[in-house]
Parts: sequence; C-alpha cells; structure tokens
Amino acid sequence: MRAFVEVAKALADEGRVRILLALRGRELCVCEITELLALAPSTISKHMSILRHATLVVGRKDGRWVYYRLAEADATAEARTALEWIGTSLLEDRAALNDAARVEEIVKNRVCACETKPLGRAAVTAERPRRRPRTGWRGVAD
Repeated sequence: MRAFVEVAKALADEGRVRILLALRGRELCVCEITELLALAPSTISKHMSILRHATLVVGRKDGRWVYYRLAEADATAEARTALEWIGTSLLEDRAALNDAARVEEIVKNRVCACETKPLGRAAVTAERPRRRPRTGWRGVAD
C-alpha cells in the first residue's frame, strides 16, 4: 500500500505530471526541466525528489549536473502502471502536446542554463549594472 500512496502523492501535482510526460523517451537535465516549466530550480528539485521517492524517475549525476529519465525497469509495479496510465490518458491533451513541442525545441537548441551561465553569486552580480560609489556626509567616496 505504501508504494501506491507514494505514486498517488507524486501524481497529485500538475507540474510533476508534466515532468513525467517530458521525460517520455528521453533524458533531461534539471536545467532543461526548469526551462520547460519556468519554475525555480529549488521547486524543480523538490518535485524531482518526490518523483524519485515514488520510483517514477531515476537520476544520474554527471559532474555538477543531474539528468533524469523515467524509471521503467527500476520502478515498482504501481509506478509502472501509473506511467502507462499517464501516457495513454494524456496522449491527446493540448497542454501535453504543447509541452512536447517545447521540449523538442529545448533539446534541439540545448537551452541548458547550467552549461551556458555561471552558477552562484557570480551569475547575479554579472547581470547587475555597477553602482556609483557611496559618498559620505562630505561628498567624498567611502
């Protein structure tokens, strides 16, 4: 019963279902999933944790990057059934078709923030214009 509850919890969020649909037949980097859903990386991380816990996805680390795929062989029976159900139920869904086209575009262009942008504080400060120096009460720079 525990495996069923974990799978049900994982499927209870539209974003997680969209992730599962995006991973059909391919492996995606976390940055590509972030690009698709337009969510914060921390939110994507939480979603992926829930999906991993339900054995719906499997991740592999390559340097600093994590790539995910559907856990077909490694999944529990409940997870395999859920993946089949999602695939057949949402085959003609408009949002799912739009996401599929968007994933193709992302993969084709390899819009992957982790490979094109610096990480951490440097990324934030690099985009900000430089400020004027602060001046003290005499008008002299501190």
